Amino acid sequence: MPPPAQTGTAIAISTEELEAADAVALDPPYLFGRRLPATTVAERTRRAAAMGAVVARRFGPVLAHGARHRQVNTHDWVPALRHTFEDLGTTFLKFGQLVGSAPGVFGEGVAAEFRSCLDTGPAVPADEVRALIEDQLGRSLEDAFATFDPEPIGRASIAVVHRATTHEGDEVAVKVLRPGVDRRVAVDLDLLQPLLAKVVEFTGEQAAVSMLQQFDGFRLQLGEELDLRNEARAMDHFRDLLGVVDLPMVTVPMVYPNLSNGRVLTMEFIDGVPVDDLATIDGYGTDAGAVVQQVVQAFLLTALRWGTFHGDVHAGNLLFRPDGRIGVIDWGIVGRLDPDTHLLFRKMIEAALGDETAWTDIAAVFKRNYGDVIEAALGWDDDGLTAFIKMMIQPVLTQPFGQVSLADLILAPQRAVAEASGIDPADGSFKARIQRLNEQRKARKLVETEGAVATDFDRATFLLSKQLMYFERYGKMYMRDVSLFDDREFFVTALGHDPAEAKTEDAGQ
Repeated sequence: MPPPAQTGTAIAISTEELEAADAVALDPPYLFGRRLPATTVAERTRRAAAMGAVVARRFGPVLAHGARHRQVNTHDWVPALRHTFEDLGTTFLKFGQLVGSAPGVFGEGVAAEFRSCLDTGPAVPADEVRALIEDQLGRSLEDAFATFDPEPIGRASIAVVHRATTHEGDEVAVKVLRPGVDRRVAVDLDLLQPLLAKVVEFTGEQAAVSMLQQFDGFRLQLGEELDLRNEARAMDHFRDLLGVVDLPMVTVPMVYPNLSNGRVLTMEFIDGVPVDDLATIDGYGTDAGAVVQQVVQAFLLTALRWGTFHGDVHAGNLLFRPDGRIGVIDWGIVGRLDPDTHLLFRKMIEAALGDETAWTDIAAVFKRNYGDVIEAALGWDDDGLTAFIKMMIQPVLTQPFGQVSLADLILAPQRAVAEASGIDPADGSFKARIQRLNEQRKARKLVETEGAVATDFDRATFLLSKQLMYFERYGKMYMRDVSLFDDREFFVTALGHDPAEAKTEDAGQ
């Protein structure tokens, strides 16, 4: 075990370390995919009937209230949808967890309502867990583990986690997919999308629109999570990366391949408290800010350099250990940036580091993908678009954490479209919500005509935005007066060049 983390600043990554990590990063973090099983008419009919009964019970009072008052109240439909997801469980509950984990995308009020969906799920009888493990590993539970706690330490919507010890004396966490979860997910996905579409039509609210926009990415995400070999592969991949670069305060669990397969994952047990447990962490006597900064550095390094990153860094997945390190767990979701999004992210960092030409490059990417929409919705020329993008992004990238608001950045384009259409973006009336929704539909139609997906938050962008907002929160906790760009050397190394020098070279040509 490495020594406890020492008080100090985050550690700069050398060029030599980065070059060594480049070789590791060439190996992609995913190797496997799972096709969902074909479902029967009987399965779909039974589940649809159950969903209909739940929706009628939960939304009946909301519909009645809306009819009487000729408006839909957010405080009514959001709890109704959350209760619906909890009642239906499995896939619906998993989607509720997504909403609860992304306040910057869905709004703080909506996300807060759905946080009760996080890390919840019904128990799986111990005999069923035993039977599944023995079937998958091809041996008795006693042959596989020296001890196995029948009480789960984690109950998620698609899996449960138990604590155990190996015959070598290692403490491990054993993640087991719920029995029959594949078929349930396959049926649920056919029902969830039309339900979300009805909620959009019924409410006219951006939060509902954002939910519907996430469905396709959510479907892909579940396909990855239903094969635990993906999670094992991701942990091994990122462990290898962190074994090369000098970020000793960040740890990733070790996988036990002889005790793992597609439905059972055995990994090193990480003991610690969530990163937002300030009272406990304060008692460790560690420079928590320096530790958190290394976690942020590790995330940004993988995203900037290779376009991959941990896709679910909520507080429960960042465990502050008594020795002063942070264990990063639950690698079921890994974000992978498409080339355009990866380029945009790198250009934003270059712009924040002083390359003014990068702002023009960022605007050019938006124009290439969304030109017709921007022209129709906002009427901006190239200079106007560049100025707006700079106005949005620069403060967020350069200000100390205590002054940063990524939610404002994400909402700024929506506000701009509303204002250009003569609609008050702060007007919460049902009429105004419908007007804003209609304007977005116009933009979406233009985009679909051009064969792009501009108005949708694609999965990669959504995941990246969500994780950055998590880090914004942790930064406000531990580094309120710190800007990430105070450590210029780190970003220059991660990018592989100095934007300021590149600008000087271009000017001399």
